[in-house]
Amino acid sequence: MSSQPQPTDEPVYDDRVYRSSMAVVTGVLLLGLTAWLCGDAAVRGSGNTPWIALALALCAVPLIVAFTVRPAVFANDDRMRVRNPFRVIELPWAAVDTVRAGYSAEVLAEGSTYQLWSVPVSLRERKKATRRQHSRRGGLTGRGTAAPAQNGASGAAAPAAPQRAAADRVVDELRELAERGASRAGAQGGVRVQWSYEVIVPAVAGAVLLAVLLVAG
Repeated sequence: MSSQPQPTDEPVYDDRVYRSSMAVVTGVLLLGLTAWLCGDAAVRGSGNTPWIALALALCAVPLIVAFTVRPAVFANDDRMRVRNPFRVIELPWAAVDTVRAGYSAEVLAEGSTYQLWSVPVSLRERKKATRRQHSRRGGLTGRGTAAPAQNGASGAAAPAAPQRAAADRVVDELRELAERGASRAGAQGGVRVQWSYEVIVPAVAGAVLLAVLLVAG
């Protein structure tokens, strides 16, 4: 009598997406500025100017997108997919050694280190969070005397959640997902790295074309 295989893991939910909203806004503004300047030069320019403007746009637009709008981290119960400017790295949780945030957010896997471009680390924000945390602790344990407990109730307040910078909170979430999902059947496998030729090819083509036009002019 045959038996049907039973699933051993919980279902995988939609990806959590981590990206820098400031980088996206900056990218949109730069794209608008590039379109305005290059478009104006292409329409009103004379001689080689329109072609130079188009070559510059062909080179600049992919690079702007690559460093601002494109970077993102997608994470679910089984794996993390890191979309950096020129590469996409897929990391099953079983292959991840740790996720950390020093001067930049990084994931360590199989002896290699991969930066998380979409999770910028702000040392200034981290210092502010640390100062707020120390200030809150000082308010609880500093001057003054706590009021006596009433009717046997404890007069101690519940400890507040620790203050953390945004990048540190993201890293904490990713580390928790890695630890929780490493044993899942769907989280097994090795790291896969894929180059983003849709960004590299047009940027290189635009740079080559721009160099040829400048030399010819």
